[in-house]
Amino acid sequence: MKKALFTLLLNILAICTFAQDAPLWLRYPAISPDGNTIVFTYQGDLYKVDSKGGAAIPLTLHEAHDYMPVWSHDGKKIAFSSDRYGNFDVYVINATGGKAKRLTYHSAGDYPSDFTADNSAIIFSSSRLDAALNQQFPSGVLPELYKIPSNGGKVSQVLTTPAQDAKYSKDGSMIVFHDRKGYEDAFRKHHTSSVTRDIWSYDFNSEKYTMLSSFDGEDRNPIVAPDQKSIYYLSEANGSFNVFKMDINTPGNSTQVTHLENHPVRYLSVSQDDKLCFSYNGEIYTMAPGGTPTKVNIQINADERFNEEKIVPIKGDVTDMSLSPNGKEIAFVVRGEVFVSSVKEGTTKRITQTPEQERNVDFSPDGRSILYASERDGSWNLYQTSIAREEEKYFFNSTILNEETILKSDKETFQPSYSPDGKEVAFLEERTALKVINLDTKAVREIMPKEKQYSYSDGDQHYDWSPDGKWFLVNFL
Repeated sequence: MKKALFTLLLNILAICTFAQDAPLWLRYPAISPDGNTIVFTYQGDLYKVDSKGGAAIPLTLHEAHDYMPVWSHDGKKIAFSSDRYGNFDVYVINATGGKAKRLTYHSAGDYPSDFTADNSAIIFSSSRLDAALNQQFPSGVLPELYKIPSNGGKVSQVLTTPAQDAKYSKDGSMIVFHDRKGYEDAFRKHHTSSVTRDIWSYDFNSEKYTMLSSFDGEDRNPIVAPDQKSIYYLSEANGSFNVFKMDINTPGNSTQVTHLENHPVRYLSVSQDDKLCFSYNGEIYTMAPGGTPTKVNIQINADERFNEEKIVPIKGDVTDMSLSPNGKEIAFVVRGEVFVSSVKEGTTKRITQTPEQERNVDFSPDGRSILYASERDGSWNLYQTSIAREEEKYFFNSTILNEETILKSDKETFQPSYSPDGKEVAFLEERTALKVINLDTKAVREIMPKEKQYSYSDGDQHYDWSPDGKWFLVNFL
């Protein structure tokens, strides 16, 4: 009985210890060709770990940001991108560790995606504006494909069409890639437009392009499967990003491989024995042929690279400000948080401390409340923080503050402003419609409809209350 209890306690201790060491946001996992090792990025360094899990070993330790690792097909070298000299260049390092060798020296960002079939060169994407005739194409957001000898040397262009994430077939006669039609944040979810990425192949022998996917949303990160007859790729065709498989000879005929929900699958790689590896919700997963996704439990037994807290000078980084009615305090926003300072004494008090962004501060007419917008629960909403104790007159030396939600909606509401009597708050809804909410009844009325306005960027719509609160002065597009 005692032995069983002791064993149970040891198991609980081991679980708790492991849970404390389990890191999140392990990104850009790349599984080795033999499927035994995974290299990934964590806090700007490369680590490698057994594909079954365990303690990760640092492969690079540099103050710069190292990421996007790519294995050579013989498993001996790893290419990656790093900004060690101000912009991202291609580097290569032995898979067993050692000093990294810089391969590219261009002022544009260079991002590797694969080794050639014989491992003699590394293919990468870069917006180099290569020819004089191309002075306006490609632009900085339309990278093309290049390659450089894996031991260093002269860069040569592979394709002149905007492309990323290129992967070679086993014999090197073909590459698959996703196109790049224009700018869009790569982390934006459920994006549909004319610039969404599609999957293509290019045959070097016939010099022929073939469009493999045409989904209205995002298809990306293609990889030629070990059978050389199909490709794996990521798609939002059925919701969040998941892994799909498609026959190369029958484009459009695809099968969903993973069925993970709520979060996107990212950073797909495949070993030679057809084992998938990818990131999901900040952690790394593998999936054997015919199996189900399995989380790779990883420990990183290393000191933090950065202090958990640091003092950041404000300097000129204030984005919004509001002077109190008595002129003795000023509220402002720095790095997405609200602060209040005494104009005379210089004492500063932090008002908000949230992982979300706050902006658009405004003092109430009596100076005892501050209004602001905050991006919480998936949308911008309106909040108010007030001094709780009657005997306390100022924010900067107050002891108790109360925050309340003024308006919560699934629509974007920001740029709030108190009415002169403090009984109502005006705000913008969806960046265009000017509305007013009564603080007592919570009734909302529309002043200017959204159909009459258009916003090109945040902050380009302006309005102000008249002194008597009966009119608005507006400057809308």
